[in-house]
Amino acid sequence: MFTGIVEEIGQVISLDPSGGDNALRIRCSTVVEDVRIGDSINVNGVCLTVTEFTSDSFAVNLQPVTMRLSNLGDLSRGDAVNLERALAAGQRMGGHYVQGHVDGAGRIIEQRGEGKAVLIRIGAPDDVLRYCVERGFISVDGASLTIVDLHQDGFTVSLVYHTQQWITLPNKRTGDRVNLEVDVMAKYVERLLGQDARPGVDMDLLRRTGFA
Repeated sequence: MFTGIVEEIGQVISLDPSGGDNALRIRCSTVVEDVRIGDSINVNGVCLTVTEFTSDSFAVNLQPVTMRLSNLGDLSRGDAVNLERALAAGQRMGGHYVQGHVDGAGRIIEQRGEGKAVLIRIGAPDDVLRYCVERGFISVDGASLTIVDLHQDGFTVSLVYHTQQWITLPNKRTGDRVNLEVDVMAKYVERLLGQDARPGVDMDLLRRTGFA
């Protein structure tokens, strides 16, 4: 489990085939301070398992399905990636619950400035948009962001100046793919209200319990 608060921007050292998987090695500093083999690190919104590490890098293996469903397959040597270690017990929750399970890939449609902020419009598939609401959370390449506006084909997020310095999104170009993960609470609500819902679960109950 992660919070979507990016700890540092790492740099891809290599992405090479290794057996049936692909070995991804990333240069970094903060996230390897207390790392152990088998630990989880969020890389661009994807929860991955550390297989090797040094004082300034770590390696993970990417399964073919991960390469297909995320933008990690687009990476090249020198590319920047968002990094976050798994949430520790007792740690402050600065963002929202992020699982590192990508729901789909979006594409950047437009970027524009608004004062010191940067507004980024992202195109998203329908199976992601169904869980999006204005002022709700969404993880974009592993960063916890708030949806400012919803559109028929996507949504817009606003990056304050501080956030611009800590994540890779402001440096992306129009057409670049980004990994999207919706707030898992939306999926639970849909399930409760679906055909398999328990008797007595309705919108009134969800409002009274703070889920709607």
